[in-house]
Amino acid sequence: MVEQKGKELRERYEREALIHLDALMRTASRMTKSESDAEDLVQETMLKAYRFFDKFEAGTNCKAWLFKIMTNIFINNYRSRSKAPESVAIEDIDDGFLYGQLAENYGVTDPEKQFLSKIIDDDIKNAISELPEDFRLVVVLSFLERFSYREIADIAGLHIGTVKSRLHRGRKLLQKSLLEYALRSGYIREPSN
Repeated sequence: MVEQKGKELRERYEREALIHLDALMRTASRMTKSESDAEDLVQETMLKAYRFFDKFEAGTNCKAWLFKIMTNIFINNYRSRSKAPESVAIEDIDDGFLYGQLAENYGVTDPEKQFLSKIIDDDIKNAISELPEDFRLVVVLSFLERFSYREIADIAGLHIGTVKSRLHRGRKLLQKSLLEYALRSGYIREPSN
């Protein structure tokens, strides 16, 4: 009986948890900025999830549960390795600056779509990886993993207002970073006077 229950639990774990390995790895890579650290983080996450899978409530969001475990491990183990938090002058970044520049100076009707269609996926990933850690986590969970504000708040152990604020600031930082990249790469030009 115990053996059968263990087999059923293992099969359920394989069915519900293992399908999220790629998503966990993508996010872990962005969190740690190191492929080997990301692999270690995901492995530790999956081991812990397996050990406590009997505590996972069937029918709830397994992906969010795994991300919560991974975020907690990251905060407890990996984040403590970094020296000082990165500081950013957020007041230097205007809302919609990039898109406003494109619309105003180049007559683009849908500047966001126009710009993002020109940027290579790797460049966006690099811009995301350069975000300060607190902003990077909520941006990755929202944009790439498509978690809701509530799910991000639960995963990261934050209030929803903090999630919204960090997501807003993360967007602003991405806009600035991608504008600088677009100017350097020649995707857009400074308007001539």
